[in-house]
Amino acid sequence: MLAGIDYENLLSTMSPSANPTTTPPGPDQIQLVRIGHVYYTHKDFHRAHSFLQAFGLTEVKRLNAGQPNEKIYYRGYGTEPWLYCSSKGEHDEFGGAAFVVESRKDLETATRVVPNASKIYALADAPGGGECVTVRDPLDGFPVHLVYGQTQREMTEDYEERAFNFPNQKHRPVNQVQRFHKGPAKVHKLGHFGMCVTNFAESLAFWTKHFNFKPSDLLHTPDGRDITTFMHLDRGLAFVDHHCFFIFQCPKSHVHHSSFEVFDFDTQVIGHDWLTKQGYENCWGVGRHILGSQIFDYWFDTSRFILEHYVDGDLVNCETPINRDVASPNGLHIWGPDLPPTFMQ
Repeated sequence: MLAGIDYENLLSTMSPSANPTTTPPGPDQIQLVRIGHVYYTHKDFHRAHSFLQAFGLTEVKRLNAGQPNEKIYYRGYGTEPWLYCSSKGEHDEFGGAAFVVESRKDLETATRVVPNASKIYALADAPGGGECVTVRDPLDGFPVHLVYGQTQREMTEDYEERAFNFPNQKHRPVNQVQRFHKGPAKVHKLGHFGMCVTNFAESLAFWTKHFNFKPSDLLHTPDGRDITTFMHLDRGLAFVDHHCFFIFQCPKSHVHHSSFEVFDFDTQVIGHDWLTKQGYENCWGVGRHILGSQIFDYWFDTSRFILEHYVDGDLVNCETPINRDVASPNGLHIWGPDLPPTFMQ
C-alpha cells in the first residue's frame, strides 16, 4: 500500500492480458479518443503571439481584439479545429489540456463520477464548437478538459512523404532532387503534455481509474518507488501514440511542456533554424529520446513555458507490455545535446 492506494493491484489491472484484447472498461470509466488542444494565458500577449507564429501555429480566430480579455485560437494543418488558445491576462498561466471523448455520455458520466467535475458547458466561441466538462487533479488542481461534438476542419495542405536514399537502397529516381523552403515548422497536431505532480501515486491512481490512460513506461527510484509515467490512451488493438500525457514527482506542481508533431525531420530542423534566427531561446534539442523514440526539439516561449516540436514517435496498443526501468538522466536521450540540469524540475 502507498498513500492509501493498493498500488500493486492498480498496476496489475493495467497490465496487458495474454489475449489480444484489453480488459473491458468499467461502466463509469470515461473513454478518451485523442488529445485535442491546450490553454495558456500570457501577460505579454503580443510577444507570445509572435512566438507562436514562428513556432508554426496559425491564427484561426481572435476575440475581443485590443481588449484586456483578448483571446486567440491557433490551429495546425491537421483536422483539429484548433490546438492552442492564448488568452491575455495579468499572470502567465497554464490552463490545461483537452481530450476528445467517445460520446456525450462520457461527458455526462464525468459530471456524475469525477469529483469536482464541472457541469457540461458549450464551447460557444471556440472554432468547431462542441461541449465540454472540466475535471481537476485531486491534489494539485490542474485542469483537464473533456470535449465532445466539435466540427473538424478539412485538411487542405498537401504534405507528401519524401523518399530517402540509403547506401544500398535508393528510393528517389535519378534527377529527383530535394528542395526546401525556410520558415516555421508548420505544426500538424498536439501530441502530448506533461505535468509535475506532488503525489505521483495518487495522481496516477486518479487518472487511470476514471479514464482509459495506460502506462507505456513506468520509471522508478533505485529502491523501487515509481515516480514517472508516460501514458497512452487504451484504444484496444488500434495503434496510438506512445504517450499523450505524462506525470512525474516534483516538489511543486506545474506544467512541464506541451508537445506538437511536425511533418518530418527536415521540417523540424528547418523550424529549429527559423526560431534560432528569430532570436528565440532553445531549451533542449535537437535530439532523439529513448522512451517514445521521438526526435525532440524543446523551446522556451516568451513567457518561459516549454513547447516541443517532435517527429517519429513510437506507436503502441493493448498488446504492448508496460516497460519498467530505473529513472535516470541517461535514460532520456540517445543522442543530442547534454540534458539541461534544470530540465526535470
